[in-house]
Amino acid sequence: MDFPSVGATENIILASVHAEGVTNITNAAMEPEIVDLANCLNKMGAKIEGAGTSNVKITGVQTLKDIGYNVMPDRIEAGSLLCMVAATGGKVKLNNVIIENISPIISKLEESGCKIKTEKNSILLEAPKRLRAVDIKTMPYPGFPTDMQSVFASMLTTAKGTSVIVENIFENRYKYISELKKMGAKATIEGKTAVIKGVRRLSGAKVNSTDLRGGAALVTAALVAKGKTEVTNIGYILRGYENLDKKLRSLGANITLKEGE
Repeated sequence: MDFPSVGATENIILASVHAEGVTNITNAAMEPEIVDLANCLNKMGAKIEGAGTSNVKITGVQTLKDIGYNVMPDRIEAGSLLCMVAATGGKVKLNNVIIENISPIISKLEESGCKIKTEKNSILLEAPKRLRAVDIKTMPYPGFPTDMQSVFASMLTTAKGTSVIVENIFENRYKYISELKKMGAKATIEGKTAVIKGVRRLSGAKVNSTDLRGGAALVTAALVAKGKTEVTNIGYILRGYENLDKKLRSLGANITLKEGE
């Protein structure tokens, strides 16, 4: 593979499970979700070796069997909730978290001034009154995940100092920035780089989700903004965050979904 794409690696694995003979993927993506997929398929009778490394070998089989399988915890949801709490200067304990899967996120949150304590399957975060600016470069796993870029950027709009974010994975992943500007954020984009100058406070506005993670970024901004914020086109958000409104309300957020959304 020219680039270690997660979706491409997963699709090649799925296509190869029933293929005749042996398929080898070189420069495969190494994300935990690929390991989880391979574990599930192997339990069904597939023959997949090397998942989680850059070289994956799949030996085709004719049939798979029915099984029961518990999907791994969502590391991006965990990271998003941590950022939302950090942005508001709050405190939270998240359970059912695989710590090693979110270590780059934890490192950057600590760099921003958060106090973090980890246990076997849980993480406790306590945020300062105001975060510090940090620089981020997205990279394939085990680097900083591109899916956390927008939520981190939103969190950093009210941090002290100037943050620089470099998006190395996807193009056109800064669409949410123009919506954050409606709320008073100070940010500029040049190519794959975004520069965010922290402001004291954001203001509520009507903003529009253009994608899943960008939508989560707008929710993050809304939690800290003064006044009311209305986020539209939330189908993107609901696709990737189950019961997000209920989870945030349990943490003290004043958030409601409109009828039909």
